[in-house]
Amino acid sequence: MKRLMIAAACLMGTAFPAVAQDLESAEVIVTGMRIEQDDYSRDMPAVGLRRPADFLVQQVAIRGDTRDQKQRRDEIRSMLERAVRLAPQHGVELAFGDYILTPLTPENLDEIAIAADNRPDSERVVFLVKAALGGKESGSAAQERISSYITAVPETGRAQMDEWGDATLSVVGPDGYRSQIAGKIAEDANVLAAQMGEGYAVEVEGLNMPVQWARSGPSDVMLFIPYKLTIVPRPRL
Repeated sequence: MKRLMIAAACLMGTAFPAVAQDLESAEVIVTGMRIEQDDYSRDMPAVGLRRPADFLVQQVAIRGDTRDQKQRRDEIRSMLERAVRLAPQHGVELAFGDYILTPLTPENLDEIAIAADNRPDSERVVFLVKAALGGKESGSAAQERISSYITAVPETGRAQMDEWGDATLSVVGPDGYRSQIAGKIAEDANVLAAQMGEGYAVEVEGLNMPVQWARSGPSDVMLFIPYKLTIVPRPRL
């Protein structure tokens, strides 16, 4: 792992390369884990960027228990198609994915697989309903909008849609915040080094690691780089 020895006075002017470009535009679930790396530490540092999440995300399931399998699946698919069509009218968006989210549209409905449910002759499809956060939109208002949408989608035959589990959050383009996170780290390092005196510098390890994320409130997230910071004596010339 690359180490960087820098004096506190120089840290703020250091440019950190964005080594992980894959998530500069993609939307990710906050509870999902980025692909693990061999030298990745799960310890969350104290310094990072706290900001509102972009979406409140609720997992939902459309379940059907009609005895005939073909009719059951037709009812589930029909209700799913109707759910996609009604989403814009209720100010929500639909998506699928465990880590990186993909918009659910009329063109990719077939990518949602029908799976066995927890009862005989019962099957389900699972996807995500999203409501935008930010501005004056609170987490409770976003949840209310999602709940209203779920209620508004009419049942098809014996198929019905319900929430599945607790709501979570998503962030769009977490890697795009790398420079802001590095700035927070620099500010903290400058303060610590200054408190120790001119004879000390800071050693920062791990700034090449990808941006990570965690939930930090009902509608907020913490974006961070899993770095380590050590105060060390400045080498004598």
